[in-house]
Amino acid sequence: MSESVIGIDIGGTGIKAAAVDVQKGQLASDRVRLLTPDPATPEAVVATAAETIATLPGDGPVGVGLPAAIVDGQVMTAANLAKEWVGVGVRDAFSNALGRPVVVLNDADAAGLAEMRFGAGQGESGVVMVLTLGTGIGSALFIDGELVPNTELGHIEMRGKDAEERAAASVRDRKGLSWKRWSRRLNEYLEMIDRLFWPDLIILGGGISKKPDKFMPFVEVRPRVVPAQLANQAGIVGAALRAAETAPRAALARKKAARRAPARSRR
Repeated sequence: MSESVIGIDIGGTGIKAAAVDVQKGQLASDRVRLLTPDPATPEAVVATAAETIATLPGDGPVGVGLPAAIVDGQVMTAANLAKEWVGVGVRDAFSNALGRPVVVLNDADAAGLAEMRFGAGQGESGVVMVLTLGTGIGSALFIDGELVPNTELGHIEMRGKDAEERAAASVRDRKGLSWKRWSRRLNEYLEMIDRLFWPDLIILGGGISKKPDKFMPFVEVRPRVVPAQLANQAGIVGAALRAAETAPRAALARKKAARRAPARSRR
């Protein structure tokens, strides 16, 4: 691919971006990371995202992973963002700010796409669940390799709270839990996921996937469970991959719709 494709991963604490070789699933530049603004309003986050790519090479399409359910370029939920995000047309907001075609998708879906194409999910069929364990819990569901978007399973109820409030990786740090004690919470969460979806495989991603020896010995659930292979790069790679595959088609569809609109208004 002659033009550079950029991936941006917007998290609860940091906004990370890099150019990506979408043929190899590897970063093609240094990773840029800036702190997520507080409060994480649309204007502040979009401005920070634009800042992250200012020094990156190329002017190709951009993929953005956002911790929210995204339907047709619009934010539907904002559990880990400012409430002002709900209803925002983020595809247009990011595209206007960045000055190039943009595709926006759920951040865990982006990470899942990368793992299924280049990581632990390569060649896997059946029901696969990719869970990202970090500040919160993200989820990406795949059936025979096809993404079922926007599952947001970090917010299912677990002992009267959002599951991510009990089992996210950040909870272990915040409460000073040992790996073994935290893994009990993780097991309970994975058992809930199993009862809901009966997956053939669960891939555990996020920063903790770099330390599988710390928690994998304590994971005891029915489905096969493996650590992710792309770790914190997955969100960037997956966002760029989605942009490379869909941004040109999406832009063409919007242009065709815009050309048809005046003709309809005259009738």
